[in-house]
Amino acid sequence: MNIIHIDSSLKNKGISLAYGLVSGIEVKPSPVIINKKLSQVEESIRREFESGDALSQHPHVKLYRKLLWTFNIDPTKTRPSSEALARRVIRGKPIPRINNIVDIGNIVSLETLIPIGLYDYDRINPPLTLTTAKGGEEFEPIGGRKIKLKQGTPIIKDSTGKVVHVYPHRDSIHSMVTESTKTLLVIAAGAPGIPVKNLVQAVNMVINLIKSINPGVIVDITATPI
Repeated sequence: MNIIHIDSSLKNKGISLAYGLVSGIEVKPSPVIINKKLSQVEESIRREFESGDALSQHPHVKLYRKLLWTFNIDPTKTRPSSEALARRVIRGKPIPRINNIVDIGNIVSLETLIPIGLYDYDRINPPLTLTTAKGGEEFEPIGGRKIKLKQGTPIIKDSTGKVVHVYPHRDSIHSMVTESTKTLLVIAAGAPGIPVKNLVQAVNMVINLIKSINPGVIVDITATPI
């Protein structure tokens, strides 16, 4: 059984994603090697993109923006998470260092400009579904206030109906990675036109970086496209 499904109406739009599952992780402050790599990626973004306008011309950024417009969401106000990270860096603001796992997700998101979602697998009830909101569902984002979602908003919800992600924008506080997280679900969010192989590669990049600092982890599910 797949851990996550895509609603047929969204699958028909050409939306795909990839995911992987890793257990035995240890969440703690990032080691020097991860801090250094994140700093290097930040510097690479600054060199590649002189401005937000330059970033908006990147093929991945354009495709995620186009996807949001199909849901009547203005991507200049609600930015895909990967673009939001990159814009922060371009403005001269470093990415906040959270912990080793979240920092790795941010590294890969910046390197690939693909939104990366990280979820505490023990705090969600699979299978998950990428679908659209019926309207009125509650969502409490990390670092934000609880809101009620508009009908048609793209979301990922679990089998109980709990919204764990507003696609491809923000994750929920109720499934966030914490120091108690032991099993990690990694999702690379796709958009029409993004090759599935790129999504698989992004998930593998996250898993490999985790393994590099925690060799004892177990990869329960390798990068799987859907």
